[in-house]
Amino acid sequence: MDVELIKTFLEVKDCRHFGKAAENLYLTQAAVSTRVRQLERYFGVPLFHRARNNIQLTPAGERLVPHAENMLNTLRMAKQDVALAADQVAQISIAGTPNTWDVYIHDAISKIYNYQPHISLVAEILSREQLTRQLLERTVDVAILFDPPKVEELKIESLHMFKLIPVTTFEHEIEHGSEVERYIMIDWGTSFINWHAKEVIGISIPAIRTSTARIALDLMLQCGGSAYLPDMLARPFIEQGTLFEIPKLPVFEREVFSAFHKENENEQRIIEIKNLLRKDDPEAPAIMTPQIGMD
Repeated sequence: MDVELIKTFLEVKDCRHFGKAAENLYLTQAAVSTRVRQLERYFGVPLFHRARNNIQLTPAGERLVPHAENMLNTLRMAKQDVALAADQVAQISIAGTPNTWDVYIHDAISKIYNYQPHISLVAEILSREQLTRQLLERTVDVAILFDPPKVEELKIESLHMFKLIPVTTFEHEIEHGSEVERYIMIDWGTSFINWHAKEVIGISIPAIRTSTARIALDLMLQCGGSAYLPDMLARPFIEQGTLFEIPKLPVFEREVFSAFHKENENEQRIIEIKNLLRKDDPEAPAIMTPQIGMD
């Protein structure tokens, strides 16, 4: 089947008008009509209800849409993979949970981008369950996460240890957890949640729960609040006087891990990447640090 027929079908579907689809595709309206008829002959069913200024998909056309979109996406991916092979460029996919992006992967990606120009990177945010599944399916090469899965096929290594410190935007001294105002509960993984329930006594019901430190930090700076933030993220704001550490509350040490499949064909590249990840202590991304001279 000519892929141009599929592209034309999807364009008519989006425009609901043969004339507009023809303009977008730089074709004549007759050419668009011919392509749609060819596709309808191929499947043996009408794909559109044709009425003046009201082109609608038939039930058969509706069913074709997801298949047509998948076909085009598959072809685009194939084209990219073939181009990578032709240029001898290795494609590495790195993924992490939302909070590993906030405290680690932003910094790591910049190092890989600078020091590994022959690697084509794919970077994604996924849940822990998605990470485990895609590592086993080998659709993700490297995962960076807090609570690594205990799966025999995966190789797990520690990357970095950092501290989660309690901070607030309110200046008054806090002696007990019950005095913490506008608390934002950030999901720092299962071990943090279990520790928090046992060790952070008397703290109020969270005003907000979130899976990312960036959302919590934005809310705190705009509206006031308190939360557990990574030391490398909170320190610049503490030095600026925007945030205040709460010394009477306990500190939690959090470990970041890398995970990859033991039989990954890109193992050598992954080892190079892991060495870059360990090269220096991670820094907070620039978008999450105070901007000097700005309100």
